[in-house]
Parts: sequence; structure tokens; C-alpha cells
Amino acid sequence: MQTTDGVDASASTGRRRSHGVAHQLGATAVGALVGLTWAASLRAYMVELVGTTSVFTWWTVGAILLPGAIAGACIGLAPALHTRSAERAWLLGLGPLAFAVLPLLRPGALESLLTQGLGGGAIGVAAALVLGGFALGSIGPRAVRVACLVTALLLVVGVAATVPLIGGGSHALTTPRGVWTTVLVAGLLLCGIIGTATALRPRGRPPR
Repeated sequence: MQTTDGVDASASTGRRRSHGVAHQLGATAVGALVGLTWAASLRAYMVELVGTTSVFTWWTVGAILLPGAIAGACIGLAPALHTRSAERAWLLGLGPLAFAVLPLLRPGALESLLTQGLGGGAIGVAAALVLGGFALGSIGPRAVRVACLVTALLLVVGVAATVPLIGGGSHALTTPRGVWTTVLVAGLLLCGIIGTATALRPRGRPPR
């Protein structure tokens, strides 16, 4: 009887472990898909601003879509690990930093950033997502989180302000096109912040 009980317990443990792995893989895949779609939508915002002068290359696609997939996969996996009380699963909430890091891998990108400021927008997006997610999460002192929230919201407003500045009169906030584009980019950033917040919390503790 003891042998049978031991086998049953071992089989039950194996099933739970397999279920846990399947759940984590599923959460990662869904997160990657959402992140990929989010990044593609962000690219659509960029195209809307510059119009026909926008250039698509394989590097452009990779530098935007790949970070989105990485960030989404990390954010999707984090809650699945939280349910299993995994240590330091909240570090996956830093996944959006891929938007700032990967574009800098292109030869000459760092020099362009330092001398001309090119690529600063990607850093701003990554900072808004991580700082805002940290603020809405449940890690760190409340005062620090409030400061991060204010900073993140200022970054969102700053990005939204680029719509009339870059798009010109056709994208003024007094036009339907300008309002639509502003809502698009601000909504993307705010949704990204909320999503990131689900990852930036200690193990086994729901967001507060």
C-alpha cells in the first residue's frame, strides 16, 4: 500500500509540474503575441506621423517587433511564475528595456544617440513602461513609486505632444486625425504601463 501511495503521489507531482510548465509556456506565448502586436501598433503610429517618408527595412522591423515580443513574453511569464512563488520573477518586468537596448546594437546607433539624439524616443518609451509599471506595481517605497508615476506620465504626455509637433497642421489636436493619433500613442503607452505593472510585484502578492 505504501508503494502504491508513493507511486500515486509521484504521478500527481509529475502532473502538477507538467501543468505548471504548460501554463508558463502558454503565458509566455500569449505575452509574446500581445507584445508583438503592441510593437507593430507603435510602428503604425510612427508611420502615421511621417507618412510616405517612412522607411521599412529588416533592421527596422527587427528593432521594433523583436523588443515587443521579448517584452511581452517576459511580462506574460511573470504572473505565471508569481503563482508558483518564484523568486525574483518581478525582474521580468524589466523586459520593456529591450526597446532601448536592441536598437543601440546597430552599428553607429550609439554615436547617433550621443551626437544627434537619434533613438531617444525608444529610450523614452522603455522608461515610461518600466517606471510606470514600477509605480503601479507593489515593489519599493510608496514615495518612490509616486515619483516614478509622475515621471512616467510626463513621458507619456511628452510622446503624445510629438503628434502635432512632428505631424504638422494635419495632425493638430483640433483635427480628427490629430486626436486619433494622439489617442493611439497615449493609449498604447498607458496599456503598456498597466501590463508591465502585472510583472513588477513580489512573489505571491497581488498588486495593491
